Amino acid sequence: MQASGDAKKEESEQGSGGSRDSAASSAESRGKKRTVRKRRRRKRVKVDLQELDGILDAGLKSPLTEDGHQKVKATLHDLLDEEASQRYSTERALALLGKRADPSVSPPEDAPKRKRPGHGRNGVAAFVGARKVFVPIRDVSHGCTCPNCKQGKIYRQQRSNTLLRIKAQAPIEATVYELEQLRCNLCGETFGAKAPDGVGDEKFDASVSAMVAFFKYGLGMPFKRIETMQKSMGVPLPVGTQWKLVQEAVVVARPVYDALVEEAAQADVNHADDTSMKVLEGIVRPEGSKRTGVFTTSMVARGPEHDIALFFTGPQHAGENRADVLAHRDPDLQELVAMGDALARNMPKLKEAIEILEANCLSHARGYAANLVEINPEECAHILIEIGKVYGHDEEARERKLTPQERLELHQRKSGPVMDELKKWMVAQFDEKRAEPNSRLGRTIKYFLKHWEPLTLFLRQAGAPLDNNICERAIKKAVLHRKNALYYRNPKGALAGDIFMSLIHTCELNKVNAFEYLLEMQRHPVEVRNAPKDWMPWNFTNQLARGAPG
Repeated sequence: MQASGDAKKEESEQGSGGSRDSAASSAESRGKKRTVRKRRRRKRVKVDLQELDGILDAGLKSPLTEDGHQKVKATLHDLLDEEASQRYSTERALALLGKRADPSVSPPEDAPKRKRPGHGRNGVAAFVGARKVFVPIRDVSHGCTCPNCKQGKIYRQQRSNTLLRIKAQAPIEATVYELEQLRCNLCGETFGAKAPDGVGDEKFDASVSAMVAFFKYGLGMPFKRIETMQKSMGVPLPVGTQWKLVQEAVVVARPVYDALVEEAAQADVNHADDTSMKVLEGIVRPEGSKRTGVFTTSMVARGPEHDIALFFTGPQHAGENRADVLAHRDPDLQELVAMGDALARNMPKLKEAIEILEANCLSHARGYAANLVEINPEECAHILIEIGKVYGHDEEARERKLTPQERLELHQRKSGPVMDELKKWMVAQFDEKRAEPNSRLGRTIKYFLKHWEPLTLFLRQAGAPLDNNICERAIKKAVLHRKNALYYRNPKGALAGDIFMSLIHTCELNKVNAFEYLLEMQRHPVEVRNAPKDWMPWNFTNQLARGAPG
C-alpha cells in the first residue's frame, strides 16, 4: 500500500520537474487528480467496528446491500486517507530518530527514481524573467496554402517550439560614448557630435542603485565585495559611490516603507521575532535605560490577500516594535493573532484597546523535544510523531485550499483529539513519576504545559498559525547581513537596511521580481512620493500599465 502511494508521489514530482509526458500519461494524471478531488469531496460515513463485522459476515451469505457497500467502501477510503496522512506527517520525525517509515516495505527495483531537490533541470516556464523573441517561419505563413499537398490551408498552432539560450554578463555594465570633435583650422570654431537618444543626463542609471541595493540587502553582499567583483570585470564601483547611490534610493523608497507599516497594522496575523545586531555608533537610548543590546526585529503581517515583511533595527525588542506598528491599526477591526515564541518581550504593551490573541510557536516547542532524541528516544519519539500528525492535518488543509473556518473545523476534528491525548500523556509523566521535573525532559514537558493555551490557539481561532516559521525564514536576511557585513556603521545605515530588506522580502512573499520592483520605483520617484500606496509590490504593475511617465 505504501509503496504504491510513494510511486504515485514520485511520478507526480517527476512530472512537475519540467519533463514532457505523453498524451496518455497526461490524461491518466488528470484522471488521478479528479479522483483525488472526488475523494476529498466525499461525505464521511460513521460506522463502528461491530457494524462493519456484521456487514462483512452477511456478505458471505448474500450479496451486499447498497447501504452496506457504501459503508464498507467509505471505511476503506477513510482508512487509506488516514494512513497516507500519518505517513506524510511522521516521516520527518522518524528520519530525525534514525528510522524508516516502514522498514518492511521497500520500493520495487523498476520504480522511477525521485529527482533530488536542486537537480537544476528547469523547464522554459521557469524562466519568467527571460526575454521573449518570436521567430516567424519565412517560407509559409498563417492561412496560406500548404506547399506540400497544394490543397489544405496552414493554421498556427497554439503551442510553439521553444529554444532556451542562456548567457552571462556583468551585473553592472558601463558604456563609454566617444563624441567626435571637429575644429576649423582658420576661425577655430569647434563642432561636437550630440549624444545618442536615450542616453540620459545622469551618469548612473536607476538600475545601478536598484542592483546595488538588491545585492547588498537582498543577497547579503557587502559593499566591499561588490566593489571587488566590479573591479575584476573592468567596471569599478567604489564603496563610497555605492553608499551614495543607496542613500539617494532610500529617499525614494521611504514613503512606500511607511505605507507598508500602515498596511501591516491592519493584518489579521502578526509574526515577530528578534535577532542581535551590531551598530557601531549613534544609537540613542531612552533616558535611564539599562539595556545595552541592539536588535533587528523581523515582522511578517499576514492578511487575506497579501503578506508584508518589515524590519526594525535599534534598541527596541519585538514587542515594542509591534506596539509602534499597531498604533496605526483601525480600532474597529477584529482581534489580532500575535505569533511568536514564549518570551514576554515579544508581546506588545498597548495603550489602545486592541484585543490581542497570543499564539506561541509549536515548532519552537517541538525543537526542545528534537534536541533530546538521543537522551530520551522513546518519549521524544512520541512527542514528535504526535505533533507531526498535527502538521500533516495542516498540510491537508493547505492542499485542499480550505478557508480559515474550514481549516479550523478540520483541526478541531482531527488535531484536537491528538493534542488532548498528548497533554494527558505529558501530565501522566509527572503523576506516575516517569519524568523528573528538573530533568531536561521534565523542563521540556513543563514548557508545553505552561504555554498550552497559546500553543493550541489554532484549535480555537480561525486563521491562527501553528508556528512562527515564516518569520524565522524572514529574519535570515538580517542574519545573512550580519554574517557578511558584520555591522551597520550608524542608524542611518541600519534604516537603509531595514527599508530595503522590507521591500525585497515583501516582494519575495508575494512572488514579485524584487529587482524589477526596485528599478521601477527609482524610475518614478515623483509618482511614488505622491501616491506610495499605489506602488506596493503587489500593485505597482498597475501603475506601469496605466503609462506612468518614466
